[in-house]
Amino acid sequence: MVQFNVASREIILKIVYYGPALSGKTTNLQQLHGRIDTAACGKMISLDTKDDRTLYFDFLPVQFTTDAGFKIKLKVFTVPGQVMHRSTRKAVLAGADAVAFIADSQKSQAVANAYSFKDLEKNLQANGIDFASIPLVVQFNKRDLGEIKTMEEVKKSWADTDIPIYPAVAIRCEGVVETFDALVRRMFHSLDKKHDFQRKFKITEDQFLENILKSLASSK
Repeated sequence: MVQFNVASREIILKIVYYGPALSGKTTNLQQLHGRIDTAACGKMISLDTKDDRTLYFDFLPVQFTTDAGFKIKLKVFTVPGQVMHRSTRKAVLAGADAVAFIADSQKSQAVANAYSFKDLEKNLQANGIDFASIPLVVQFNKRDLGEIKTMEEVKKSWADTDIPIYPAVAIRCEGVVETFDALVRRMFHSLDKKHDFQRKFKITEDQFLENILKSLASSK
């Protein structure tokens, strides 16, 4: 959950990218990292296994200062998608303020997507986080591959939820910024509802989003 440090005038927020192995979580963060002003963004840290899968997390810190003089630090993580690393996923998910679920569009990965989403729900509950209220978006990545579910099929299967769905080809940065933009907006609405964020810290949704995304550009 959001961390407030009144003494140092800091607000620390946490976003987690979740999903099955090799769905494109790390690629999303790499694309974001490459499009954020280096003055606002720290080093991206990746810990990988020998087969180049994310073992623990990618950490992408972004920060800015509000008009009220509060420094906002946004930390973005990914989790390992392999089934064997469930305890690690649970640990990384602790304290999350928002989650982006990255699914693989290939029909062959439908079971892996379903397992991972159910795993997300269980791990949120295990961390004392309400699954029904946490800001959440879903990205269906790898739209450039063959044998994928159509977006009509995807939207039909998610019709009973109010979770926004975004198509993506993360390796080309298609849908990456749109997914992040939507997640940040939903996170801000949640923070404002729970903590009266706009009034207390003198920042509007547009200012919040602009500061985070000010250097993101698809042409970069």
